Amino acid sequence: MQFRHPELLYALFLLLIPILVHLFQLRKFKTESFTNVAFLKKIKTQTRKSNSIKKWLVLLTRMAALTAIVIAFAQPFITETSEATLPKETIIYLDNSFSMQAKGPSGQLLRTAAQDLVTTIKEDQKFTLLTNNATYRDITIKDIRNDLLQLPFTSNQLSEEAITLRAQKEFTNDASTSKRLVFISDFQDNASTYQQDVASITKSYIQVAPVIKNNVSIDSIYVSSRKPSGIELSVTISTLEKRETNTAVSLYDGNKLLAKGTASFNENLDATVVFDVDATAGIEGRVEIDDPLLPYDNTLFFTINKDRPIRVLVINGGNSSYLQRIFTAPEFEYKATSIQDLDYSIIPDVNYIVINEVEDISPSLSGAINAFAKAGGICTIIPSSTTSPSSYSTVLQNVSSLQISNTSKEKKLVTTINYDHPIYRDVFDTRIENFQYPSVSESFVISGGDPILKYQDGSNFLTTQNGIYTFSGSIAQKNSNFKSSPLIVPTFYNMARQSLQLPELYMTAGVTNVYDIPIVLQEDGILTLEQNTSASNNLIPLQQSKGSKVQITTTQTPAAAGIYNVVSGSTMVQQVSYNYNRSESNLRYVQLDKNDNYHTSVTSLFDAFETRDNIQSLWKWFIIFALLFLVLEILILKFYK
Repeated sequence: MQFRHPELLYALFLLLIPILVHLFQLRKFKTESFTNVAFLKKIKTQTRKSNSIKKWLVLLTRMAALTAIVIAFAQPFITETSEATLPKETIIYLDNSFSMQAKGPSGQLLRTAAQDLVTTIKEDQKFTLLTNNATYRDITIKDIRNDLLQLPFTSNQLSEEAITLRAQKEFTNDASTSKRLVFISDFQDNASTYQQDVASITKSYIQVAPVIKNNVSIDSIYVSSRKPSGIELSVTISTLEKRETNTAVSLYDGNKLLAKGTASFNENLDATVVFDVDATAGIEGRVEIDDPLLPYDNTLFFTINKDRPIRVLVINGGNSSYLQRIFTAPEFEYKATSIQDLDYSIIPDVNYIVINEVEDISPSLSGAINAFAKAGGICTIIPSSTTSPSSYSTVLQNVSSLQISNTSKEKKLVTTINYDHPIYRDVFDTRIENFQYPSVSESFVISGGDPILKYQDGSNFLTTQNGIYTFSGSIAQKNSNFKSSPLIVPTFYNMARQSLQLPELYMTAGVTNVYDIPIVLQEDGILTLEQNTSASNNLIPLQQSKGSKVQITTTQTPAAAGIYNVVSGSTMVQQVSYNYNRSESNLRYVQLDKNDNYHTSVTSLFDAFETRDNIQSLWKWFIIFALLFLVLEILILKFYK
């Protein structure tokens, strides 16, 4: 038993007063006996003994009544747990990720959970609400009712560890408070660890689950082939279970319906729908399906802009016909010139330069290449087998800090591929151990940089530094069979692609994306991303001018999926598309341990809180006891003889 006002118990010392008074009234008297009143003497003695017992009983009842009154004023109570009397700090995490769009028994999971909070939490109860993208501190249901019922969905899905760290920052440092963290989520199975114990924080889990889990989603879209009449677009649709009904797939260009197809899941859990389209003028694309379970993955945006070829300049000192076959239109704009006919003024306007077996790189060309590389351009140097290392040392040292030295006339095999380098990252399905090794008869020794291809002795055949790709030897037919190797096409193709990283068909919102816009900005000029459907989503991305292009970097923004216009001033340069990550389309959930902290509804959790916090007051009982003792005293005084 505990007391709200234990200091009042000091009043029990007042019980000494009636005890002292009683002892004073029971002092002994001296008596005298008379022979003629012997009978009366006997009666008097018996009455005095009865009176003494009566006084003791009255004393005890009065002391009991006074004790009960003092205890009643101290307000005694009992509790279910030791936490019941502590101050409470409550933080509620409400998952508003896209998977909470799924429908439960009473509607969308998020809307149902929000409504349960509104109807269950007392209006004057203070708490902090966390969502995946917002924090509402020290609020009551009255403060947040409308916002809570209209809470927007977000693509940002947090792990329990991240939520706990956010909550720890919101809790006070007061060790005397009871800290409660409530998780309301469907707890998707995304390789996160759940139900982690944290010192000084009591965690509670409410798992909500959809009625139907067979979701159909648009996974991706890609260009599967290019034809003279246009391109072939392949759309991948997936489901979690086989189903008899087909799903209609619609392809739009803006608001114009281009084509319709059907995805069937009778035999497989994924299907590919192919569309042939004319993309000459560009497409402001959108693919749609009709699936009621999760609306967010029913639409996929993509953009095909008018062809903007990568400008390739080959400065020849040897035969470059093989390069012309690699850099074909419309993807590339190819130009070849001899070193004698080179127009230096065009260098800043191109994206990719190949210095092909030029015997001597002049100081003027070295300076032009240096400026070109610093402006973000990509250059490949293929040395001539008839030149000396000194002819290339100046440009390599000044531009790329590479060191070129002796000539080796030993035949070497190229045996090592750096599969993690960007130019080979998406080329190979598997890492090949044995392939047709290209060979080089004569080569230079080049040290430094990031090796891409290596000889069998570990020295560099192709290395890169600061945008300069350098071969250590000539790849002319008389010196090497590299031109006959399967490596030559992806090597040169991807080096050129590195020079102008055009946006993909679409990018994923909320992650880091880097791409180039081929435009030269005026001084103080900037590019903005503007969405036609919602001006509130417009933004100025991180950007850096690099010669004939502007490099755009987006991370957490844009947060909304859609098609964005890349605008310079009042002129639209091109369009880019962003889509939400599809990871939440897989409606698989973890099985939480059904312990004391696990609950199936908001109501059951807060009922448990109320039970734990229940304080049973006892002061009324002690008032009743005091009255009973007073009544008992009256009865003793009246009827006891």
